[in-house]
Amino acid sequence: MERRVVLVGAVNVGGTAKLPMALWRELATSLGASDVATYIASGNMVCTLPGDPHAFDCVLEQAVQERCGFFREVISRSHEQVTAALDGHPFDVVDPAHSYVCFLADEPTPEGVAAARRLPTGEDRWEVVGREMHVRYAGGAGRPQMSDAAVGRALGVSSTARNLRTVRRLVEMSAPTTA
Repeated sequence: MERRVVLVGAVNVGGTAKLPMALWRELATSLGASDVATYIASGNMVCTLPGDPHAFDCVLEQAVQERCGFFREVISRSHEQVTAALDGHPFDVVDPAHSYVCFLADEPTPEGVAAARRLPTGEDRWEVVGREMHVRYAGGAGRPQMSDAAVGRALGVSSTARNLRTVRRLVEMSAPTTA
């Protein structure tokens, strides 16, 4: 059984997709997850999975759609993968709230990365490292100079982003416990 960070994107923002964290935990538990905990109300969960992580993610996506009436992709990573993403952030961090890790559903193709590189970014910066895209917003995510949606479309893979403060907390929450 593997401890995982399980993320769902675009929930509880703007009122279009409400997923209460109590329901998020309940759905995971009903599918066999244990030691379930959430962090803030934006689709961050840490739990121990009963089997194959990809299969669990897919079943959890279906459960959200059945219970909430909307589809959102679920993306999960192991503690080690989230730690590596945090440690591998390629930009200077002036403010952790301006620096993000976008957890990608798949690794983008070189053609997708090349297409995204042609888009204007102003002073914002991004870099793909494996299945993560790292972003540093010059003026914060609330005032981006680049179009996140356009970059995502060019990359051709879905993602969900978390700022470095949240990623750091998820690393802490998913750390193995010593008995």
